[in-house]
Amino acid sequence: MLSLGILASGKGTDFQAIMDHIKLRVLTGTKIAILVTNRSTAEVISRAEKAGVDSRYVEGISGMKFSTKEEKEAKRLQFDKEAVEIFAAQGVDLIVSAGFNQILSTHMVKEFKNRITNIHPASDIERFGGPGMVGLKVHQAVIDAGESSSGCTVHYIDSTVDRGPVIVRAEVPVLKNDTAESLSERVLVLEHRTYPKAIQLHADNRVVIDEMKRKVFLDLYSDTWELEWYKRQRSYFSYQEDEWRKSGRDLRIILNPLR
Repeated sequence: MLSLGILASGKGTDFQAIMDHIKLRVLTGTKIAILVTNRSTAEVISRAEKAGVDSRYVEGISGMKFSTKEEKEAKRLQFDKEAVEIFAAQGVDLIVSAGFNQILSTHMVKEFKNRITNIHPASDIERFGGPGMVGLKVHQAVIDAGESSSGCTVHYIDSTVDRGPVIVRAEVPVLKNDTAESLSERVLVLEHRTYPKAIQLHADNRVVIDEMKRKVFLDLYSDTWELEWYKRQRSYFSYQEDEWRKSGRDLRIILNPLR
């Protein structure tokens, strides 16, 4: 059983998607051991409580002011050390960054080498990733560049920002009248379907990392792994669409570009 430790700072929709995949037995051989957040008021805490998942708040650097860069980095390191201790005590195998708004220090990266994942809201992470490329800034940059598609990328976290080995990418079209907000909503739906797949690949030992080339090779075609994954994930698609209908969201705008 692969034990997951979640890092999150906000609403926790990616956390919820992972939890729903586990609940529906789409994501198998995994469990969420603990949530660590750097915001005491983050909505993700309520989601964790509802799901019966333990959560810990550790003061981070988000929203704080520092007199020097050294002071800021010392506080970042302090957070990472506390988080590593919590994850280690819970027997966490894989740290999943799911809407976490802090860059990790080299301490955590070294302690969990090739065992920390992140999802970025662009399929072209080389052009639309890196320092400062977060949230709606990413989607606006994609639109301003005249791209015909965008999406999301799941990658391992290393000492760079958004440049770690890529596990999976997924794409949706950029529509003619898209705004950063509308594109963000559609990409988020895709994130909820893609992140669990990347976790399952890691859990099933289907990922091989080439350290020299900093690339990932996936074992998808030696058997029926991918077919079986999508068979199981159909139950999540139905569940997700039911949740949209309950909230009154326009499925024509959200869902059709994903089919």
